[in-house]
Amino acid sequence: MSDTDLILALEEVVERELNRHLGVAKEWMPHEYVPWSKGRDFDGLMGGEAWAVDQSPVSDIGRISLVVNLLTEDNLPSYHHEIATMFGREGAWGTWVHQWTAEEGRHAIVMRDYLLTARAVDPVALEQARMTHMAEGFTSDNSHSMLHSVAYVAFQELATRISHRNTGHHSGDPVCDRMLARIATDENLHMVFYRNLLKAALEIAPDQAVRAVADVVTGFRMPGHGMPGFERAAAQMAIGGIYNLRIHHDDVLQPVLRHLRVAELTGLGPVGLQAQQELGMYLEGLDTQATRFDERRAALLARRAAAQAAKG
Repeated sequence: MSDTDLILALEEVVERELNRHLGVAKEWMPHEYVPWSKGRDFDGLMGGEAWAVDQSPVSDIGRISLVVNLLTEDNLPSYHHEIATMFGREGAWGTWVHQWTAEEGRHAIVMRDYLLTARAVDPVALEQARMTHMAEGFTSDNSHSMLHSVAYVAFQELATRISHRNTGHHSGDPVCDRMLARIATDENLHMVFYRNLLKAALEIAPDQAVRAVADVVTGFRMPGHGMPGFERAAAQMAIGGIYNLRIHHDDVLQPVLRHLRVAELTGLGPVGLQAQQELGMYLEGLDTQATRFDERRAALLARRAAAQAAKG
């Protein structure tokens, strides 16, 4: 089936899922999650106090992850362009595209307001990184295929939810944790929308859909992979327990795949069977890699703890 055929075939599913989403999504106000009373002027035109790391209420790993998560959210204009071009701006598809964009816009608003008001991160470095990241633009790895795009966001929305939630847990600031929990709730609802859409696609075009799932899983990259310093930040987040191979395998890939019952699908043709086999082999290899990472991480953390204990 062509992309056009699939978009038309899934229109009723999109409308149903959109209505379900609107029925369960709760309105919330970004300003209510920001500690405005803690705000004060920065240096520069306002003549306030320059930022210093000891002003930050969040942990070191919290600052790193918050910047990555916010810069990812900042690229919303590019994401909107990608999905609006792929799914269209008419009918239920178009309504969803705009609803999703509006909801995602809250995330960058509340995160930036919190970071600046709480002095959680360096505001100059944050703005410079935002300019660099957004000026480079964003092109989806899956813009060639509607099914690949749907498969990708089904996993990516869950990955983003978990990254936000774990960042809150490790931030050391209850205000930050509460804010990111609210964002994570949105991301989970977005994941459910796309996961249910992907499930319908597996029924309509099983071979094509399984092929798309296998391609997306084996080539998965987070949307912020092109931001300045991403590789180093991602490594620190992995060691810090925000997002790593074990989390990706156990908490993102496996839950979605189990819900869709991809490994149990029958009646597939040669294309689907091949994709199903590739997916199974990849997951086995990823699990092995995750175990090795867990061992290295545990050893590193033990060395760090010993060194800290020796200091004092």
